[in-house]
Amino acid sequence: MIQALGAIWAALSPLLNIASPPSFSPAHDQFVLEKSWGVYSPFHAVEEYVPPPPGCKISQVNILHRHGARLPTETQSVDIISGVTKLQSAETYTDSRLDFLNDFEYSLDDNLLVPLGAIQSFRSGKTAFDRYSSLVSKEDLPFVRASGMSRVVETAKNWSAGFAAGSHHKYTPRLAVILNEEGNDTLQDNNCPNAASSHREMAQWLDIYAQPITARLNSWAPGADLANEDIHGLMMLCAFHTVASVTYDYEEGDPLPFSPFCSLFTESEFKDFQYSSDIDKYYSTGYGGRLGRVQGVGYTNELLARLTRSPVKDHTSTNVTLNSDPATFPLNRTIYVDFTHDSILIAVYHALGLFPTHKLDTTQPDPERSWRTSDIMTFSSRMVVEKLSCDTSARGRIKSQSYIRIMANEMVQPLAFCGAKDKGPWRGMCKFEAFLKSQKYARKNGKGDWEKCFLEE
Repeated sequence: MIQALGAIWAALSPLLNIASPPSFSPAHDQFVLEKSWGVYSPFHAVEEYVPPPPGCKISQVNILHRHGARLPTETQSVDIISGVTKLQSAETYTDSRLDFLNDFEYSLDDNLLVPLGAIQSFRSGKTAFDRYSSLVSKEDLPFVRASGMSRVVETAKNWSAGFAAGSHHKYTPRLAVILNEEGNDTLQDNNCPNAASSHREMAQWLDIYAQPITARLNSWAPGADLANEDIHGLMMLCAFHTVASVTYDYEEGDPLPFSPFCSLFTESEFKDFQYSSDIDKYYSTGYGGRLGRVQGVGYTNELLARLTRSPVKDHTSTNVTLNSDPATFPLNRTIYVDFTHDSILIAVYHALGLFPTHKLDTTQPDPERSWRTSDIMTFSSRMVVEKLSCDTSARGRIKSQSYIRIMANEMVQPLAFCGAKDKGPWRGMCKFEAFLKSQKYARKNGKGDWEKCFLEE
């Protein structure tokens, strides 16, 4: 599948106008440009994987995985092309950083997975095999499922190829189920008509952070008449143009071939751009979004069914036939992998209770906030739920007990809501029954929120 995506790269590469990395003067050494793009940042592990504590063995793994790096959506392309067209309409440039536009041709298509997305998905599959190979046999291969959009399906296939490569092709999982996104898909967020959008909150922040950038670029390109919305599009283009420019010889840790559009903005401006992504997800399916949480209930109840090896109990989806058929929703596997979009992954975080945060201000970022999409919702982000069996000693007797541990981009989640410890080798380890009890919102089908999705207002 990675080889097939090579054709996309071959078509795009002559027109990408790749520049040398832009010159920055960071205020501190921790600023990394590609980690300031919010949900458009390439995958990076925030922490190193922590093996289970002594006496514990992993018995089941559930992975919820966002698709890999992609090209812009149709809507994003409109904003991007508007900004590029306006800049190129200027008769002269007063800053040399715009000179590349004299020869620039915008050539990015819409929605497609890019080679970097294929590479990182492939590596994710290989990592999964290396880490969980003890759970695999020819009779018990990972069960792989994907939402139906092409970039999600291709990500799933590349993950499976990486898993197979990790096993030297002894074990080759197949994509077993593709869920139609026109229906009520637990891996897609289009199933709640009354759910909030984040357009108002993003517009409020855009008017604050983009206004001085708009004025500066208009002074660099007299007559361009850029608007604040164009600035957001141009900053997105820095990310999309860069990830589309990565070739197949890319290795983790290599410098990215930054787009020349990146050099038009400063470090502080990219931090503000990152915050717009944080606001977007917080006020859509995150903690600030009306009816965002209930959109994560369907997958959460599927997760609980797999963990307990019992039929799905859920009234927020219409996949009743699929979820009652062992061929399309088996309950006897040790590894399950589902491929989805960023909004539904955020909704699942919300439904489970991960990354609780205070309300995000739409006028001033909190530099100490924990809700940072550049860490929790990159391209190829993944949530991993491990079920473990641990031998513990009590009064001289050995007792086996089940636990749950959850990681997001390798960050062990504290799971304080079900009594997990916050330090030591048992950090984030929650007793299985306590975890199940903590998921009352999902087990009660959103406590009435699902019905609100369809009420006439």
